[in-house]
Amino acid sequence: MASRFLISRLSALGDVVCTLPVATALKRGHPGCEVVWACDPRFSSILECCPSVDRTVLVRPGFRPSSWPAFDEPFEAALDMQGLLKSAVVVWRAKAEKKLGYHWQREGAFLFSSRVVPDPTSLHVVDQYVDVARAAGGLADRAEFNLVPKPEDCQAMAAKLAERGVGARFVVLNPGAAWATKRWPSEHCARLADMLHAEGIDTVLIGSKVEKPLGDSIRALTGHAADMVGETNVRQLVALISLASAHVGGDTGSTHIAAALGVPAIGLYSITRPERSGPYGQIDRCHYDPQGLRHIRPEPVFRTVLEALR
Repeated sequence: MASRFLISRLSALGDVVCTLPVATALKRGHPGCEVVWACDPRFSSILECCPSVDRTVLVRPGFRPSSWPAFDEPFEAALDMQGLLKSAVVVWRAKAEKKLGYHWQREGAFLFSSRVVPDPTSLHVVDQYVDVARAAGGLADRAEFNLVPKPEDCQAMAAKLAERGVGARFVVLNPGAAWATKRWPSEHCARLADMLHAEGIDTVLIGSKVEKPLGDSIRALTGHAADMVGETNVRQLVALISLASAHVGGDTGSTHIAAALGVPAIGLYSITRPERSGPYGQIDRCHYDPQGLRHIRPEPVFRTVLEALR
């Protein structure tokens, strides 16, 4: 009988993306195994784009016993990749020979799994996640995301881009983030769009529906940005970024999607360190200022974009 593994990483989008190499490492270390992933429904569709994940178990937000999953099948190992009580409960409910956890355990998560201390060379959070997979017999010389956009989503997004007059060379710009301190000022975004336009490169704004006012404020400052804020679901976002020439954004989900796809990702960081949470493998394209994102000027970001496109 093929071995079976459970990954508990419920949220949020960028963190789920950064955890994808865990599934791929398990597949490499245990050929033919089944990888089951417990995830929040808001972010679970990203797993549909990862062939390393065989099945998804939905765990709805809210800490209620009625939302806790039940597992009939046994697992060789259950991995708590979030280190919170909500993710630990999933592991607790699993019938697993091993129960391992990401080393940063909070809210009593350490009561339900054994903490895996990362290798001293694992500075990036993605590498630290892969260390947990290695403790379960996974194999990975370097993290592999195995994120593959769906062809039908790419076709749909290409049609939307054509409707807006976006050319073949375009940069996706995500000025938003869950935290206000991770958002790049509108005037900087507009200035970058203007400079890219002068080089014959289009700009496409993205973000969640609640960030629509932010997109409107940028559009009010420039006429050179196509607005797709709030117009993509998770799978469509993967497709859109896969078609882009580059991505510019802060410590947010779309930045990690770009890195996972191998798209040039220009990261903007202030309260988090790019060495740990920047776009994986692309730290040389990150801009960091501990005083805040407003201090990261659009001119050096523009130069980094051009270098990436070359």
